Amino acid sequence: MAGLGQNVGVSVKGDSLGVGITVGAFGSAFGAAAIASHFTVAQACALSLLTFSGASQFALIGVLGTGGSALSGIATSSLLGIRNGLYGVRMASILEIKGWKRVLGAQITIDESTGVALGQDSPSQMKQGFWWTGSAVFTFWNIFTLLGALGANALGDPSAWGLDTAIPAIFLGLVWHRLNSRKTWAIAISAFVLALSLTPIAPAGVPIMSTAVLAIILGWRE
Repeated sequence: MAGLGQNVGVSVKGDSLGVGITVGAFGSAFGAAAIASHFTVAQACALSLLTFSGASQFALIGVLGTGGSALSGIATSSLLGIRNGLYGVRMASILEIKGWKRVLGAQITIDESTGVALGQDSPSQMKQGFWWTGSAVFTFWNIFTLLGALGANALGDPSAWGLDTAIPAIFLGLVWHRLNSRKTWAIAISAFVLALSLTPIAPAGVPIMSTAVLAIILGWRE
């Protein structure tokens, strides 16, 4: 039985590392997109270290990079980050952490750490899955953010290489596999039409913020 427990622990760590490397590698796209949106390497790295929420980070640089206000960028990224707070409520009873560890736990409460944790069979495995996955994604995301930012910075004008199209392309990649029902397709199409309608008349940042609000309203009714 002891050997079985060790094998399970190794399996959880292996799964966590695999998720960490795979998801973390997308940090290079964020780093490059941040440079294309006129952020510095230091600013890109600071966003990954302090914000550490992929969709929210891409939303922020997307809004600011197109001339939107800081308020619009923060509001949009905050709306997309609400789900992490809901994950925190779910994970609190499982992790049962107190003191300074709550700060660390909050920082790595993301889709992947929550998903791997909830996919385990026992409370101890859930805790392992959460900490190992969250730590792995955080580490690799920040490493690849730096590499992507440095690489894009070395290219000169990022728009000449098409990096200015990275943000919408990445957003499409993030949501594409989630369009698995009529309702999700309806929400996606509604958001697309709303953003397309507002873009010519609304200030930069308002269209994407409006679609985030729309998605929350429609998703809440599910």
